[in-house]
Amino acid sequence: MTTQYENLATLDTWNDFFKVAPAELPAEHQMRARRMSGLIRGHVLPEPAAAEVPASDATAGSSKKTVRVAREWVPAQWGFVPSWVKSAKDAKLRAPKLLVALNETVSTAQAFREAWLAGQRCIIPMQAFYVDDMRTGKAIPTRIARVDGQPMGVAGVWDRWVDPETGAELMSYAVLTINANSHALMRRYGPQGAERRMPAILGEGTYDAWLTARQEKAREFMRAYPSNWMLANPVENKKDK
Repeated sequence: MTTQYENLATLDTWNDFFKVAPAELPAEHQMRARRMSGLIRGHVLPEPAAAEVPASDATAGSSKKTVRVAREWVPAQWGFVPSWVKSAKDAKLRAPKLLVALNETVSTAQAFREAWLAGQRCIIPMQAFYVDDMRTGKAIPTRIARVDGQPMGVAGVWDRWVDPETGAELMSYAVLTINANSHALMRRYGPQGAERRMPAILGEGTYDAWLTARQEKAREFMRAYPSNWMLANPVENKKDK
């Protein structure tokens, strides 16, 4: 299971790659449970009025429509807190256990079901994520990144929780994962005998569609990222930066 990932190092990278950016660089570069970073969510913009449509797009008989999507950066905690949680203590206990959601059960698992069915999907920007290589019998932390050095947009699910005592609001998210038993790279990592999992890395051209697709179509976007586009490097440890 992925329990740590790297945030993007500069605001320009968020803007250039995801067309949205935090107001300031998140304080946490190395993300772990209950640390604050954020997520990208989106919504479909209304169609422009006829007067605003260029003449070239308004030709008689044209049936082509361009869906316009607005992306939004939302500060949020990694570690999912369902909206129905009753206390701050319960929220604190649940979050570290809900870092990831399984693609296969996200629509039925008690913690995630309401958020998934409500279409509360998001993109989680990552520069890299970490897994343990257990093949020698000893856990060797391994950094997984793109070969070309570009960031990854990972599928996620989010929720909004309100503390019933203070009224304070907390946005939180979980990383969506897919089975990696047959993935040429990711099948190497994780506990021996356990199912192999990997984050659902989205194709760059699918970001807006993922954020706004109908619920029954959403799973089509969560596919295994090509192994030859990924790079794995063992690291001595996973220090904070």
